[in-house]
Amino acid sequence: MIVTDPAPMSRRKAISYAVGLPLALLLLIFLPAGRLDWRPGWIFVTFLLVSYGMAFLIMWRVNPVIFQARSRFQTGTKRWDLILVSLILLGMVAEIPLGALDAGRMEWSAMPISIVILGYVLLAAGIALGTWAQGVNRFFEPGVRLQRERGQHVISNGPYAFVRHPGYVSAILVFAGLALALGSWWALVPAAWASAVLILRTSWEDALLHSELEGYADYSRRVRFRLLPGIW
Repeated sequence: MIVTDPAPMSRRKAISYAVGLPLALLLLIFLPAGRLDWRPGWIFVTFLLVSYGMAFLIMWRVNPVIFQARSRFQTGTKRWDLILVSLILLGMVAEIPLGALDAGRMEWSAMPISIVILGYVLLAAGIALGTWAQGVNRFFEPGVRLQRERGQHVISNGPYAFVRHPGYVSAILVFAGLALALGSWWALVPAAWASAVLILRTSWEDALLHSELEGYADYSRRVRFRLLPGIW
């Protein structure tokens, strides 16, 4: 069987991501906050840029094909997954500006610094776990599909030895961490929405893999839990 990886991202698109994403983050933080001198906002932005920058460098070294795989939704992505991803993105896009509006301007939330620190711990743990999962799984794409042209097979090492969907555990940690790191209880509402849809996505993807990916049923008997060891 000839294995075909996704086409690489164009240089122009890569540059637009590298410039556009940090600018979008700044807008999502400081427009709702209504001021540029909001120190927690700059701490938040710096933490994300440094953390994801380190993750990028690690991935570039250990699994560079992941950038091709995750650069776009590939042909064959399930239609239901595109709908679920759209719903998850709604929560993600709402979370940061709502948190910045709350903590940076309106001050609806009175959050102790210990909880804010917990938010950064959750963020760091989520980013680290996501990097680990992507480092060992070359089939880590943004959409749910069977990657037959890439010779997809079961990945059972790294974090996949403990739960079947560590990338989704990573995302849930990040959703919660973003809200708490910003110091906003209200931002937990879209975070909970995104997490709930992601849990539904986990269930549907797991059912697809059981029925269509060779060896997955055996793997699921060895690694019994999807997201949380001992619970589900």
